[in-house]
Amino acid sequence: MRRLLPRTLRGQLTLGLVTLLALACLAVGVTTVLALRGFLMGRLDEQLYASGGRFAASLERESEPDADNRSDTRGQAERTLGARITDGRVSEAAVVEDDTDRPLPMTAEDRRALEDVPLDQGAHTISLSGRGKYRVTAVRGDDNDTLITGFPLRPVEETVHRLAAVEAALFAGAIVVTGIAGGLWVRVSLRPLRRVGEQAAEVADLPLATGRVALPGPLPDADPRTEVGGLGAAVNRMLGHVEDALVRRQASEERLRHFAADASHELRTPVANIRGHAELALRHRGPVPGEVRHSLERIGSESRRMTHLVDDLLLLARLDAGRPLEERPLDLTLLILNATEDARAASPDHHWRLDLPDAPVVITGDAHRLHQAIGNLLANARTHTPAGTEVSIALTVSAADIGISVSDDGPGIPDELQPEVFSRFVRGDQARSRSTGSTGLGLAIVRAVVTAHRGTVHVSSRPGRTTFRLTLPR
Repeated sequence: MRRLLPRTLRGQLTLGLVTLLALACLAVGVTTVLALRGFLMGRLDEQLYASGGRFAASLERESEPDADNRSDTRGQAERTLGARITDGRVSEAAVVEDDTDRPLPMTAEDRRALEDVPLDQGAHTISLSGRGKYRVTAVRGDDNDTLITGFPLRPVEETVHRLAAVEAALFAGAIVVTGIAGGLWVRVSLRPLRRVGEQAAEVADLPLATGRVALPGPLPDADPRTEVGGLGAAVNRMLGHVEDALVRRQASEERLRHFAADASHELRTPVANIRGHAELALRHRGPVPGEVRHSLERIGSESRRMTHLVDDLLLLARLDAGRPLEERPLDLTLLILNATEDARAASPDHHWRLDLPDAPVVITGDAHRLHQAIGNLLANARTHTPAGTEVSIALTVSAADIGISVSDDGPGIPDELQPEVFSRFVRGDQARSRSTGSTGLGLAIVRAVVTAHRGTVHVSSRPGRTTFRLTLPR
């Protein structure tokens, strides 16, 4: 039943309007038909009582020896019925036709219907074969017999049926016209609400998480005194708050990006100097105490780690600023082979498996950054899984896009960490064992590089199976 009902508010309102009108028309039609039928039946009964049973009494006189054998049909309406019942059985029955009476041919059912008419001087309805329904009344005759007089109900029924047909046609036309006009009126009345829905859909399609976003202007006709106007005014206030929050967030993010970019740029030189002085001190030809050598080696190691962190932060800042990447044709198959060879050299204890197409896959992009992104995924797999883990790299090509999958059979990523795994400074130390340090920026760089190439990256993980999938447009 619900599938037959319209889903839109306009359709429901129009259907409700048409339904109410149809019920009103039905009530008016039934009332008028019943009222007219009652009125006509009352008039027919009055005529029946006014006839005085003259036609039936004339049938009684026909049986007298000195009667002129003519029934009194003067003033009797066409198809008037007269019958005489003697000793409980119909003895005479005739119908007025062409100002004269004609014997009424009757069946056993017709005789039974006439004989069952009660002698109460009231009006009753009977049905005669070949004649239809009659309105009859019975009175006591002079010869202690029963005289029945009846008028046909056909004129009453024809009048009532004609009225019902006229009302049905008239009401049907009124319902159709009202449905069309009501649908147009409801559509015009709901136009402000439709504008609210269109603007809400427009705002819902905006990438609010991507930075500076231009929200649509306020809705017109936001009169709070009306229901739809009140909704429009509330939507306008909400959009104002959202725009203010987006502006504040964008300003805060831009300040943070500028700070990260400036700090990264300023830190590169002193970190490089520290690293250079540490390496220079380690090359001293004279004897160096063991504690001092150990400290210098630690300084060199941490400075190298600091250099990688600064480079990653500077790269993310540049990608956030929207700086264009290099766009040149590159062989993605060769790039994956080189990245896998680097990972195999860094971790020979892992099992590396390649699934590449036979023909080279050439795309347009920044080879250095894509190599870095794929290398980060492979480094993530080898540093967060134990030795002996199998890591699979697959390259698939379809008509619309190119997919790169990096999978491992390690312990997996906790469910609560998966939504944030591509955020900055997010590390899975509690979930995965690792033997080397991690800045927590590797997967953030992967997402930034893939997004800059107009692609997407997703992760799915469970114990024993973790898959990172990059999708790049062809």
